Amino acid sequence: MRHPSLSFDLGIIEDNTRMLARLCCDKGVIAVGISKLVEGVESIARAMMFGGIQTIGDTQIQNLIKLADLPLRKMLLRRVLLSEVDSVIEHTDISLHAERSVLEALSRAAVAANKNHEVILMHDLDSLFDTSVVGSDTEMLVELVLTLPGLTFGGISSYLACFGEKESATENGYSLGYQGTLTTWASCRNVENLSGAGIAGVVLRMPRNGAPRLTQLRLGSSLIMGIGLNASLTPEMPQSAISLQAEIVEIKEKSSVYMYSIHAERANDELQFSERGVRLRALCAIGKQDVDIDLLTPVDDGIVIVGATDNVLILDITDANRRYQIGEPLSFHLSYHGVMQCMASESVTKHYR
Repeated sequence: MRHPSLSFDLGIIEDNTRMLARLCCDKGVIAVGISKLVEGVESIARAMMFGGIQTIGDTQIQNLIKLADLPLRKMLLRRVLLSEVDSVIEHTDISLHAERSVLEALSRAAVAANKNHEVILMHDLDSLFDTSVVGSDTEMLVELVLTLPGLTFGGISSYLACFGEKESATENGYSLGYQGTLTTWASCRNVENLSGAGIAGVVLRMPRNGAPRLTQLRLGSSLIMGIGLNASLTPEMPQSAISLQAEIVEIKEKSSVYMYSIHAERANDELQFSERGVRLRALCAIGKQDVDIDLLTPVDDGIVIVGATDNVLILDITDANRRYQIGEPLSFHLSYHGVMQCMASESVTKHYR
């Protein structure tokens, strides 16, 4: 195996999907699998499909095109560009919207292609600090969609934790503002579909009380990594589906204070090192051009990350739990954004087993 390498356990992803899909079904919720973290890799989307997913979502049309051969409905998650409405109609079944002009253009494209396209309207919780749907742009857009040919109204939703981790969870459910706003309005307008994202672990613990609630849940990191909002662990989901390995290229005893080999990223940087005597230092063949080292955690908890250059990771392995050799791979846990960066790096090979 060529290193550095990012490995995915498809069996774990399929099992995670099956468990959450069943929980969603028990709550009357339709689970949608999200592939944006893994850039629309077909084998991972297929594992989600085998686990019970019938709709796959992504932020990039090109990722959904990769999945064209899978018998899944395709959902575009990000705001649609006016310049791409024809591609959206051709390659997707569902898209998210908040702009009148885009909806009108999408309608024209759908009619021209003799297709019917489902739209979910995104309510802006930040708009003028007012979360009310009544009298808002969202309510007017609902009225518009219901009159536009070629479009089907698929429900309403809102962007959660997309910037600044705004949305917060509570013991008994997700954000009361989000829940109260959308469900109250939906009840008054007989809207059947409410879509949510990023809150799997919380929503699935909500008791059924007969009130309007989510009917669709977009699941990505919970299926692939076993984590939810704010990187919280999804209950009973393993976090072992992904591992990063990087090969050791050097092991030497070195001073813990670096005298001559410091490269400051900015001219006025002052790098501080604690005097710990002579330490056993290892270099691994992965660096800042591949991943932000703050997003890495060595699996061996006795290993400390000292720093990195563009292509080398510097480690203190003096207190490692076992002895390592040159040529041996070291394993690391990754955060969500760490996985995203490694997926984007051409230097990191990907393996799906």
